[in-house]
Amino acid sequence: MATVELKLPHHRYEIRIGPGLLEKVGDLVQQVAPHHGAALISDQNVHRHYGPAVLGSLKQYGYRNLRTVQFPPGEEQKNLESVHHLYDELLNARLERRSPVVALGGGVIGDMAGFAAASYLRGVPFVQCPTSLLAMVDASVGGKVGVNLPQGKNLVGAFYQPSLVVADTRTLSTLPQRELRCGLAECIKHAMIRDSDLFDWIEAHVDQINGLEEATLLELVSCNVAIKVSVVTEDEKESGVRAHLNFGHSFAHAIEATTRYGVGIHHGEAVSLGMVAATHFAVEAGRCDPMVLKRLRKLLVRVGLPTTTAALAPVDQLMNTMQLDKKVADGQIRLILPDRLGQVSIVSDSRESDVAAAWNAIRS
Repeated sequence: MATVELKLPHHRYEIRIGPGLLEKVGDLVQQVAPHHGAALISDQNVHRHYGPAVLGSLKQYGYRNLRTVQFPPGEEQKNLESVHHLYDELLNARLERRSPVVALGGGVIGDMAGFAAASYLRGVPFVQCPTSLLAMVDASVGGKVGVNLPQGKNLVGAFYQPSLVVADTRTLSTLPQRELRCGLAECIKHAMIRDSDLFDWIEAHVDQINGLEEATLLELVSCNVAIKVSVVTEDEKESGVRAHLNFGHSFAHAIEATTRYGVGIHHGEAVSLGMVAATHFAVEAGRCDPMVLKRLRKLLVRVGLPTTTAALAPVDQLMNTMQLDKKVADGQIRLILPDRLGQVSIVSDSRESDVAAAWNAIRS
């Protein structure tokens, strides 16, 4: 097992990583949020695999008043109506300010349950139990919670840090291959923005990752969590370097918003396409060596992620959607662009024609 600690001026918590941790989750939750009541939020697929074990552990360690809420899987559930449903469930269960909300699932469940926890009774303890690679290395760490609006992704939300993150790497064995690949997009993103050695390591361990070798998965998740923690510690609320974590995401969120959130293109696939678009932009602008784009494309293809797609909306629609991105400042689209492997910069003076050319570079 590995433990990574996130320390902020106002809050600290641990990210526990390792196989079989969900069997001990009741004990771990009681250490940070002791109470007799709790809510377990999950989606139906994840609950079928892991819900009974988590519920059993929570009951074993004293959570007698347990409310379970399950949602159908999918990004389309991540909306204000679902959060309203959660409020009703928490109130009907008479859960109090010390009652933890436990999110068991991927990023959709974690974001939605976290937003409910942040706002129910003005804030209750929140525990993340991510079951997807994407959620383990990205969504569960750092305190970003929220939901989508029809106009765009994550436009309503908050910064609300969890009390604990429990990443049971054994859950990755039941993850569909497509979802594993989507998680790898975020791992490659971390390597691109902060750690060229990690990029080299992923290139060398693609077969072991795809083979779900336990030691390799533990190292993969631990390294990526450490990168996410280092960025969040420097800049909790995205006033500076935390924006680097959005490398590829201005493009990705526009793709998702124009394809009805995950219908046809999943988040990690959109991030893969977005990284290629951003890197193409950087190369054409003379900011980045073309070899970086070549290596990025090659690695994405090796892990089964797309580098082009025929599913893009018209460029003018994509550009309009980008204007709704949270990173827009003074009407200017801000892009995160690579300078070299392991380093990126924030660029605010991009010309629309150059952004359009980047979109066309990923259109097949």
